[in-house]
Amino acid sequence: MATAQTSLVSQAVRPTTPPAPDAERLRRWRMVLGADSADSTGCVLTGQDAAMDGALNALYGGGAGKKPGVRSPGGRSAGLGASAPSVARWLGDIRTYFPSSVVQVMQRDAIDRLGLAALLLEPEMLEAVEADVHLVGTLLSLNKAMPETTKETARVVVRKVVEDLEKRLESRTRATLTGALDRSARISRPRHRDIDWNRTIRANFKNHLPVPGDAEGRGTIVPERLIGYGRAARSAKKDIILCIDQSGSMAASVVHASVFGAVLASMRTLSTRLVVFDTAVVDLTDQLDDPVDVLFGTQLGGGTDINRALAYCQSRITRPADTVVVLISDLYEGGIRDEMLKRVAAMKASGVQFVTLLALSDEGAPAYDHEHAAALGALGAPAFACTPDLFPDVMAAAIEKRPLPVPDKETQQ
Repeated sequence: MATAQTSLVSQAVRPTTPPAPDAERLRRWRMVLGADSADSTGCVLTGQDAAMDGALNALYGGGAGKKPGVRSPGGRSAGLGASAPSVARWLGDIRTYFPSSVVQVMQRDAIDRLGLAALLLEPEMLEAVEADVHLVGTLLSLNKAMPETTKETARVVVRKVVEDLEKRLESRTRATLTGALDRSARISRPRHRDIDWNRTIRANFKNHLPVPGDAEGRGTIVPERLIGYGRAARSAKKDIILCIDQSGSMAASVVHASVFGAVLASMRTLSTRLVVFDTAVVDLTDQLDDPVDVLFGTQLGGGTDINRALAYCQSRITRPADTVVVLISDLYEGGIRDEMLKRVAAMKASGVQFVTLLALSDEGAPAYDHEHAAALGALGAPAFACTPDLFPDVMAAAIEKRPLPVPDKETQQ
């Protein structure tokens, strides 16, 4: 309990009147070590401290980790109880005592340690939770078991998270990709403001005219050939295919990819297709105008057949040189490995820009199949994890056919 509780207690509300140094030290140790340490510390918690300790002990106390309502051998009952109302009260308590970031951690621990996922099917439970990407992933995994009375509440929760993500990600994504699309459309007769001076100078070095009498050899370059940035036309300049593994471990990636898919689909200069897969393949492109519909169209869990998914994506490519395929998967392939690699090689040979993301989330280094990742890297399609903030830069590099901004290997371990 101490390890799980230490960082949470450090972010708790401090007492209004600071106690003496020794008393404060004992108070903090008592909060960190939990209720089982009450006798050894000799510290008695009162008021808000006692309430905080009770909320923590319900989750991390002796016997926690058992199913709700199970009694420990010593006779003490640990856990949040088996009813949705008691859990809802506990959720209200932790939101009172802890900041949002800590509440989200405690919610995830409650779902994992106490088996509370089923209680998320209760509308009153959903109304009490602190919504985040991880909670959305849990709700999506329960989608098929969710009663109709709960689905509308669940959609409200999911929409709140999606809208927050869109606000954070949309403006930068649009700005970055619009610039990349403009730069990828080079023209030979640009207007003055569209001239790419670096490339124009390099292309006209042969037209160097020396200045008479200049001992230092300086001169003038005559720009016979101008190179400029093209302006994005009304028609789509690039085709983007997002191919997303919807196995259970990819939940956060599915949420972020759906939001990005909706942002990309709203850009007229991009033609965006969104494909999700496990052992089956589902094309959700017609739902991209609403990422919430996309998310509820996924089915988290199940097996993985990357080869089958790539076969479908490959069949939808009509302009290889102007197509970017983004595979988001942990690469634990259940299909035909050699066929999967052949498809990637064939797409790259035809001119497709192929990007492999092991994760699209803020969760740190993911678990993935290292052998498959190495095989893709050998084909020129390096596999790496990507945070949502980095994704626009990755897409911009792919659109401009530049080297991808692959993070250092140490960050992928």
